[in-house]
Amino acid sequence: MWKRNLLFIAICLAGFGAVAASLLKVDAPPAARSLDWQINQREDFRSVVDKIDGEFAEYWTRSKLTPVERADDLTIARRLSLGLTGTIPSIEEIRVFEQVPAEQRVQWWVAHLLEDRRYSDYVAERLARAYVGVEGGPFLVYRRRRFVTWLSDQVQQNVSYDQLTRELIAGDGLWTNNPAVNFVTVTIDQNNKERGPDEVKLAARVSRAFLGVRIDCVQCHNDKLGDRWKQSDFHHLAAFFAGTDMTATGVRDKERDYEFKYLHHDTEEKVPPVVPFAQELLPEQGTARQRLAAWVTNKDNGAFARATVNRVWALMFGRPLVDPIDEIPLEPPYPPGMQTLADDFVAHGYDLRRLMRLIAATRVYQLDSRAPEGVEITKKHENCWAAFPMSRLRPEQVAGAVLQSASLKTIDAESHIIMKIARFAQENGFVQRYGDTGEDEFVDRGGTIPQRLLMMNGNMVKDRTKENLVMNAATRIAVLAPDDATAIETAYLAVLSRRPTDAEREHFVTRLKDTKGPSRNRALEDLYWVLINSTEFSWDH
Repeated sequence: MWKRNLLFIAICLAGFGAVAASLLKVDAPPAARSLDWQINQREDFRSVVDKIDGEFAEYWTRSKLTPVERADDLTIARRLSLGLTGTIPSIEEIRVFEQVPAEQRVQWWVAHLLEDRRYSDYVAERLARAYVGVEGGPFLVYRRRRFVTWLSDQVQQNVSYDQLTRELIAGDGLWTNNPAVNFVTVTIDQNNKERGPDEVKLAARVSRAFLGVRIDCVQCHNDKLGDRWKQSDFHHLAAFFAGTDMTATGVRDKERDYEFKYLHHDTEEKVPPVVPFAQELLPEQGTARQRLAAWVTNKDNGAFARATVNRVWALMFGRPLVDPIDEIPLEPPYPPGMQTLADDFVAHGYDLRRLMRLIAATRVYQLDSRAPEGVEITKKHENCWAAFPMSRLRPEQVAGAVLQSASLKTIDAESHIIMKIARFAQENGFVQRYGDTGEDEFVDRGGTIPQRLLMMNGNMVKDRTKENLVMNAATRIAVLAPDDATAIETAYLAVLSRRPTDAEREHFVTRLKDTKGPSRNRALEDLYWVLINSTEFSWDH
C-alpha cells in the first residue's frame, strides 16, 4: 500500500513540476503549417501597405493631427486575437509569441490565428449575423447551427468571398444538404410557410450585407433625406427573388412575377427585376437569382468589395471604417485605405485572409490607443484613426476572455472535449445574461449596471477565479509560481496580456508577501477577480 501511495505522490509532483515549468517555459516558435507568414516581405504586399500608410499620413496632416506611437507587441496580439477569434491569447501562446523575432511577430501571429479553427468559427458567427440574423428562424426549413458550421468550413478553407456570396444568393436544394440555402429559408414565415421565401427580406439582406447600402429604407416610400434611392429601386431588387420557391426538393426557381402597389398608387403592378445601379454589369443569362449574384460579385461592382473591406475592418478594429457599416456611399470620396484595400481584394481573388493580413500590417492598425504622459488624445484622434479606437468587448468576447484567462493552456479545437463542452455551456449562458448585441453589433452601446453586476457577482467569474487547482489558473499560479513577482506577472499576462507596471508589481507583491496555503490562494483569487473586473479587461484598445 505504501508503495502505491508513494507512486501516486511522485506522479502528482511530476505533474505539478511540469505545470510549474510551463509558467516560464520557452519553446521555439513552430513553423506555420500552411500559411506563408512572411508574406509581409513580398513587394506586392509591402507596396499596398505602404500606400495605405501614405494615405493615412496625408489624412492626418490635413486634419492637423499627430498620430500616437505604435502599440507594444502584446497589445497588438491581444487586439488581433479578440478580432479574429473572440478571445485573448493564452499564457502558453504568449510565451511562444515572444520568442519570434520582433520584426516578424505580428505577421507570424496573424498566420497562427488564421490556421486556428477558433478563427473560422468566430468569423463565421460574425458574418452569419449579417446574413441570417441571430434568431432561430423557422425550424422545419432552417438550421442556423448547420449554416454557421458550413460557413466556418468555407472561411477555414479560404473559399473566395465572391464564390461564397454567389452560393448564398443563388443556391438551391435542401437546407440540410446545401446549408448555403439557409440564407433563403430563414426568411420564410413560420406561420405561412406556403408563401415561401420573403422577397423583401432577401433584398434587404443582399443590399446591406453585400453592397453596404440601405436600399431597404425606401421600401415604403421614396427617400426624403436627399439620397438617390426611390421606392422602385428597392422593389426592382426584390423582384429578383419573386420566383424563389419552396418545394419538396428544397429551394428552387420558377417563373413568377413580382407585384407591388407603390405609395399613392391605386393598384398593384408588375415589377421587373432591375438592379439599382451599374445596370450594364447585369448578365442576361441564368435564373434571376444567378444573374443577381453575378452582378453583386462582378469585379467592376465596387460596392461589393468596399462593403467587405468595411465589415472586415469593423471585425478587427471594433468599429467600421464607414459608420454605419451598411451605409457606404457609391461614389468617392472614401476614407483613406478603403479603395486601396478594395482594389487589392478584387485583384487577389477576393481573398479574406490576405485582406486581414494587410489590415494587420498597416501603421493605423498598430497604433496605440493612448499617448505618452502629458500628451492629450482627443475624440478627433479616434475619429480620424490617429489613435486606435477603443471599443467595448462584445458579450462573447468577454466570455471568451474570462474563460481563457482562467486556463494556462490554450482553449482551442484541440482541447479536451470536456473543456469544450464546459466552455460552450458557460459562454452561451453568460452571453444571454450579459445581453447579446444582436445583428447591429457595431452600434456603440454603453455598459449597463446589470453587466457590471454579472461580472462582479456572476457564477462564471466566480467559478473561474475561486480556489481550484485542477481547473483555475489563479490557484495553479499561487501553488506553482517560484516567487511572488513571477506569480503577479503570470496573472497579468494571463488576464490582461501585459506585464504589470513597477507600481502594480510592488503593490501586489506586498499583498502576497509571507502568504502561504489557503491565504495565498485567496490572495491570487482576489487579484484575478480584480483584473477581470477592471475597465482595461472589458475594452479592446
